[in-house]
Amino acid sequence: MLALHDYRPSLNGWKARVLLGLLGIPYQTREVALFQGEAQGEDFLKLNPIGAVPVLQLEDGRSIAESSAILTYLADGTRFMPSDLYGRAKVAQWLSFEQYYIEPTIGSLRFWTLTGRLGLNAGRMVESRRESAERALAALERVLREGPFLVGQALTIADIAVYAYTHRAEDCGFRFKSHSALSAWLARTADAIGPDYPIVPYTPDAKFA
Repeated sequence: MLALHDYRPSLNGWKARVLLGLLGIPYQTREVALFQGEAQGEDFLKLNPIGAVPVLQLEDGRSIAESSAILTYLADGTRFMPSDLYGRAKVAQWLSFEQYYIEPTIGSLRFWTLTGRLGLNAGRMVESRRESAERALAALERVLREGPFLVGQALTIADIAVYAYTHRAEDCGFRFKSHSALSAWLARTADAIGPDYPIVPYTPDAKFA
């Protein structure tokens, strides 16, 4: 059976959980004590040398790290990955977009806000990430005026990846009032994913004190 090495508050891990659930693939969860240093231990570093979650461990013991790589592996040959070369390239485009422009901005700001670290990163760093996130949201708004989902007419892993941190952007002060197409996409994607994948709060050991 597959094993997902995960920290449940992680929205990168959430992406993998969503796709595994939508595909009906059984798996074991192996919770990683992220803030107690477990991910930097020798055993975990053999699975992912950078020491980050999630990691998907295959039945034969091989491992795949990075949420985009996990999504791509799981989606191959399913309805969540286009079969044509152009469609697959567009999925790769949006997975890259998410990792460059969404996760480092909204993801970081959300983590800092919810764990009491925002003040430690005050000043130009926070301002710069907020500006970059606003540009990313504006880009999504432009694209989503043209179609219901990011690639084609149905949900793909591109939507799952981008949705993960974007739909929690209000946790760190972003608002969607001026982004009607983006708001409609958020609602469509939520409906397509369903209610079975709740967002888990950060554990007490993640909080800055």
